[in-house]
Amino acid sequence: MTSPFLFPDRARLAEFALRHRMPSAFAFREWVDAGGLLSYGPSITGMSDYVDRIARGTKPSDLPIEQPTKFEFILNLKTAKAIGLVTPTLATGRC
Repeated sequence: MTSPFLFPDRARLAEFALRHRMPSAFAFREWVDAGGLLSYGPSITGMSDYVDRIARGTKPSDLPIEQPTKFEFILNLKTAKAIGLVTPTLATGRC
């Protein structure tokens, strides 16, 4: 669910999934910050060098197409606990 049309409703969608005890997975951490269970995707901050070059005046057409090199896995422990998902961290009580 990476649609920009759904982004404004991310908290509402995360709350819906939580209310129905459904696991939810997303591509970006902003969804997890809004209450979703997990995200796995490219690190936006990891791509900041590319954006910085454009901001400093390099024409986008002069830059090579690059794939992200840094990915991040984010797990919302509060949501995991609320839906009854047991992870090693939750099992040991080190949240």
